[in-house]
Amino acid sequence: QVHIVESGGGSVQPGGSLRLSCTASGSGVSLRAVGWYRQAPGKQRELVADVIRGDFIYYAESVEGRFTISKDDAKNTVYLQMNDLQAEDTAVYYCTMGGGVYWGQGIQVTVTS
Repeated sequence: QVHIVESGGGSVQPGGSLRLSCTASGSGVSLRAVGWYRQAPGKQRELVADVIRGDFIYYAESVEGRFTISKDDAKNTVYLQMNDLQAEDTAVYYCTMGGGVYWGQGIQVTVTS
């Protein structure tokens, strides 16, 4: 059975940084297609960044240049480095692995002064 655990969320001031981590336990999880989504209050869940086919990376326009997705296959872990955070980045962030088969429970990121 696969279990996804996210960490690294919290509260930060505008301009600050956070790094989210997402680790899969259990065997058979492919990291060729992984991603991060987010859902702000009252809004639909949106794709923030993903890696497909192992190395093709996509970023939402709203985060490009500020966020970086990366992965460590040996650790079964996906990261989202978030820099220059703004109030509009406040949301619950979700990790997905295996091309959308596995999802984390969500982790809160709050950007406030």
